[in-house]
Amino acid sequence: MVTHNIQEALSMSDKVIVLSNRPSKIKKIYTINLDNKGIPSENRLDKNFNYYYDLIWKDLNDE
Repeated sequence: MVTHNIQEALSMSDKVIVLSNRPSKIKKIYTINLDNKGIPSENRLDKNFNYYYDLIWKDLNDE
């Protein structure tokens, strides 16, 4: 799945790949470990969700 929405990526994926600006290259690969991964809307309530969100947001703004 390709998305520009960090929350969507985290709630639906086991891995998130962050790309650099053009020409795009893989900048970082995150393995997403949420407890009791299940329904995407419930995954957003996981205690680690904000941790991953903050890491990815920082990565995207460090261009």
